[in-house]
Amino acid sequence: MVAAEVREFIMKKVGIIAVILAALTFGALNYHFILMDSSIKLLKKADLTFDNTFVDARGAKKYKLYLNPALAEAGVKDLFKDESITIGK
Repeated sequence: MVAAEVREFIMKKVGIIAVILAALTFGALNYHFILMDSSIKLLKKADLTFDNTFVDARGAKKYKLYLNPALAEAGVKDLFKDESITIGK
């Protein structure tokens, strides 16, 4: 009886971890996380890929955002118009 309770407890923990990993994978596939000088911007991806999930745009690297085809397709030009989600530091 004790073994069944332990097995049930472990399965609940495994289920919770699986849901968390699925949510993180979904976020990585669907959003660009762009690190700016004073915040992190979220931009919805045009395609479901892991490419350019985390982008460093601090300092003089901001011009490179416009040259990246995946970010351009996702609408990086609207990023600086405050139409995107911003997470402040």
